[in-house]
Amino acid sequence: MTDIKILFAQAVDLLQQLIAIPSFSKEENLTADLIEKFLQDRGVKTHRKLNNIWAWNKHFDASKPTILLNSHHDTVKPNSGYTRDPYDAKIEAGKLYGLGSNDAGGCLVSLINVFLYFHDQENLKYNFCLATTAEEEISGVNGLELIIPELGELDFGIVGEPTLMQLAIAERGLMVLDCVAHGKAGHAAREEGDNAIYKALTDIEWFRTFRFPEESDVFGPIKMSVTIINAGSQHNVVPASCTFTVDVRVTDAYRNEEVLEIIRQHVSCDVTPRSIRLKPSKIDKAHAIVQAGVALGRTTYGSPTTSDQSLLDIPSLKVGPGDSARSHTADEFVYVDEIKEGIELYIKMLESIN
Repeated sequence: MTDIKILFAQAVDLLQQLIAIPSFSKEENLTADLIEKFLQDRGVKTHRKLNNIWAWNKHFDASKPTILLNSHHDTVKPNSGYTRDPYDAKIEAGKLYGLGSNDAGGCLVSLINVFLYFHDQENLKYNFCLATTAEEEISGVNGLELIIPELGELDFGIVGEPTLMQLAIAERGLMVLDCVAHGKAGHAAREEGDNAIYKALTDIEWFRTFRFPEESDVFGPIKMSVTIINAGSQHNVVPASCTFTVDVRVTDAYRNEEVLEIIRQHVSCDVTPRSIRLKPSKIDKAHAIVQAGVALGRTTYGSPTTSDQSLLDIPSLKVGPGDSARSHTADEFVYVDEIKEGIELYIKMLESIN
């Protein structure tokens, strides 16, 4: 068992090294190399598929349940508002700056070192599976989703995202719908055609006003927003088609497939989802890991943002050091004390469950 002070120090050092390496989604090979070597240098047997690295505790026992510890090492690209070098991981006034420091570097290095804390221990109540994954920022298919079949049976998961170490017990799912209303072209000066814009308006009004009968205890109603609309080619031609896009934030009261079916029953336009992969998720407030966090003074809430939690079919808790409000911002940072708190709280929560 490694001393927490050592774990904290090496977590900060690892994060500084990670920040120094650009790791945009689909370009994470060098940070994957670094994580792989970091774990191997500490006696961990690692597994790799593309830019995803995973490992199990040393004394894995197939008769025991397994806890997944997951976070990602890809980042978005730095926005134009940066006043600092996004790859210069300096610590100033207790803040560790750099691209990906908050989302989700602090969570990632905390969970890696929590895994190391448990890795060599014998007679654990649970196995631990660490998965450091790619393509989270673009919800890519070559990240966590790619390796889930390799991880074996999992009892529940902790997904490391910046939550100020509060407990996100539910997360909205996301479907983006491409819709097409069909009419018939004609000359605008004569009584010709069937205006697709008018047909689209009826469906758009439905999206604006419809309320699904089932509502989430955490989030309330599903939210649907029409965000893009396109139609017509010139002023004197009645348009034969009108396309529009709908952003649907699905709650844990429904599965994505159910929401899609209900929508198609109520509108006349063609409705094509870009994906139904990003599922809503929920973990029961009575679950042992949630109760462990509550006992340590943490509060529960529902997260409006999506993460790799949406790809899991097991109970999972989103929790981690850092603040979601800092994610993707210019001059991103994480407080180094947040990393220390994260390591300590993760360990306390995991040691207290039966």
